[in-house]
Amino acid sequence: MPNKILFCATVDYHFSAFHLPVLEWFKQHNWEVHIAAKGDLDIPYVDKKFNIPMERSPFSIRNREAFRQLKTVIGENDYSIIHCHTPIGGVLARLAGREARKKGTKVIYTAHGFHFCKGAPLLNWLLYYPIERSLARMTDCLVTINDEDYNLARGHRFKAGQIAHVHGVGIDTGRFRPAQPSEKARLRQSYCYKQDDILLFYAAEFNGNKNHQLIIGAMALIKEEVPAMRLLLAGRGPLQEECRQLAASLGIEHMIHFLGYRSDIDQVLPMCDIAVSGSLREGLPVNIMEAMACGLPIAATHNRGHDELVIDNVSGYLIAPNQVAAFAERILALCTSQELRKEMGSKGLAHIQKYTLGQVRQQLSEIYLDYMMGEHNGTQDQHRHSYL
Repeated sequence: MPNKILFCATVDYHFSAFHLPVLEWFKQHNWEVHIAAKGDLDIPYVDKKFNIPMERSPFSIRNREAFRQLKTVIGENDYSIIHCHTPIGGVLARLAGREARKKGTKVIYTAHGFHFCKGAPLLNWLLYYPIERSLARMTDCLVTINDEDYNLARGHRFKAGQIAHVHGVGIDTGRFRPAQPSEKARLRQSYCYKQDDILLFYAAEFNGNKNHQLIIGAMALIKEEVPAMRLLLAGRGPLQEECRQLAASLGIEHMIHFLGYRSDIDQVLPMCDIAVSGSLREGLPVNIMEAMACGLPIAATHNRGHDELVIDNVSGYLIAPNQVAAFAERILALCTSQELRKEMGSKGLAHIQKYTLGQVRQQLSEIYLDYMMGEHNGTQDQHRHSYL
């Protein structure tokens, strides 16, 4: 088979946001790189791109056409490896690649956080669990990015050829790093913030899962104690206007800045003081890893992704998703103690080093090289000792 790999995900932005170093790695090894995803972005390190009309909803009728097109793409190209991401991309690629797999194509699927997990709605278990368990049989390597998913896949005996655990997508610590006091002052001046402002940061799409309302409600409870507090919200989404209205109704609209989509997060984060997240469900959140790499303490909700990254009362605080008063109390503690912010931020910076881009790339390369050289022996979990 030729040295050719197909990466598949629901939307092409997924690759430009999270996987450019992997695409570059394959080009450095003289592989031909193809991408199948919805969208018309021009993505570096890609030899051929297919705009496939995939939809995030598993109930969308358009996914039938997407499956047909994807099956044609796979049938017309002699791929050695197919690596699929995202729930719908993972389902369609593994189904469309069944015949190719019989001819020797290896199929890798990265689960960026199973939709079924501890505390997930029963509907998620009824819908997504049987699908993922069944499709594991069509997967040569199932890559998980947190301990809970890894243990779940193993404990429920998913029949993938191999189950591996890597530390997310990797954080570029060359871009995301703490700012020295002079640099932090310069950045604040350039973005028109005062030196004595207490800046909180949250990068997330405005949707139900990201739970911005928790953060806004918590801020309202302590607005008198910390009048210099400002919450910077990067992102867009269907609930953005609702969040604006909530902030106005609570009298804190002047304290919350809606930044929209940003490509300069690596400049905004280092000038901030605290990173927050109200998310209900996370696999291994990049926004929290980036904040920790910048030396920020974290105030976030309990979920498997946050719990894996943040050590409660050491590198930040973890709070139940519905505890507005407790969240406000933790934010207040961080806002009123620069020493506490510095101590927790330093602990988080040390912890995040095993999630760096170099570490993750090494972990993935060990998986890829097995299949690239045709030496994989099918022994499940053979890589785990190299990763943890």
